[in-house]
Amino acid sequence: MAYKVLVVDDSSFFRRRVTDILNKDPKLNVIDVAVNGQEAVEKAISLKPDVITMDIEMPILNGIDAVKQIMAKSPTAILMFSSLTHQGAKATLDALDAGALDFLPKKFSEIAKNSDEAGNLLRQRVAQIARKSGLIKPRTAIRTRVASPLQQREKLIKPQTKLSTAAPITKEQKSLSRSSGKEYKLLAIGTSTGGPVALQKILVGLEHDFPLPIIIVQHMPAAFTAAFASRLNSLCKITIKEAAEGDILKPGHAYLAPGGRQMLLTGNESSAKIKILEDDSPKITFKPSVDISFGSAAKTFTGKVLGIILTGMGSDGKEGSRMLKAKGATIWSQDEQSCVVYGMPQAIDKAGLSQLSLSLENMTSSIVKEVGRG
Repeated sequence: MAYKVLVVDDSSFFRRRVTDILNKDPKLNVIDVAVNGQEAVEKAISLKPDVITMDIEMPILNGIDAVKQIMAKSPTAILMFSSLTHQGAKATLDALDAGALDFLPKKFSEIAKNSDEAGNLLRQRVAQIARKSGLIKPRTAIRTRVASPLQQREKLIKPQTKLSTAAPITKEQKSLSRSSGKEYKLLAIGTSTGGPVALQKILVGLEHDFPLPIIIVQHMPAAFTAAFASRLNSLCKITIKEAAEGDILKPGHAYLAPGGRQMLLTGNESSAKIKILEDDSPKITFKPSVDISFGSAAKTFTGKVLGIILTGMGSDGKEGSRMLKAKGATIWSQDEQSCVVYGMPQAIDKAGLSQLSLSLENMTSSIVKEVGRG
């Protein structure tokens, strides 16, 4: 049976275009369209689609507020369309924070080599998140943003760091009651679809004196990474920035690879620096690429790396993880149930590279224990 899709956009041209593209896949069926956010909420409740494609800027009710209402009243897998601007990036991150699972630039043909590839990309992304439609839970309490970063931290970090004493201890938690005792010099994280929410959940739980530098590779357009790093920095106790040429890696600091370029590490474990490369190679699909960053980490830090592959489509990170593990590094993956898309972690698991598959809920506490702070 085909997945049911609701297309939401105030542009009749874009509604027709998206509908035509999606209906070319027999696994997808556009059952209706909506011209504003309010209509989207009403049709989400009445039609119960598997996926909604959602514009951000619309009359009556914008896409962000529509996502909030849909996730509270009729939880649905939602893919946002965003403009490739700094403001568009901020709005998209707000939508992901509200419950949307994924996003694409509204001119998605700009990130593809041709129109066929662009259509395939859209169909693939919609089909991927459709598989999560039955697992999405209602959001009865929508988090509101407050004035200052300090207030944001107080509000967002406490739920992350508070340990639940009522819930039973799982086998996974028991197995990590003690760290391995291994020495680490770097935490490296790679992710794609679903990554912004996963990264926020993990990083807000780390204390300001986290003992390692952190490199993060998130598949994201160039216009998005600065806004994303700024948002994370305002929410977290550790310092987070978009990586720049010459940055010296410091404990308690996280460096997000800039979109559209590659982030490498140079030097050695005691004086590592970041190198940013322009990349116009047609052979490398992802810019930034987890494989490239992880591979350079293997050369710079050898086996003293905790590498983690989170939710994402495809297999980027598999070869980089292989290089890290060959040097003696530790590799973890996010488990299937907590992933938006179990692509990148699955590639790691199937290749036998992951030493541990963890739920997103337990990832932060497990990291802290493993690096000796638990």
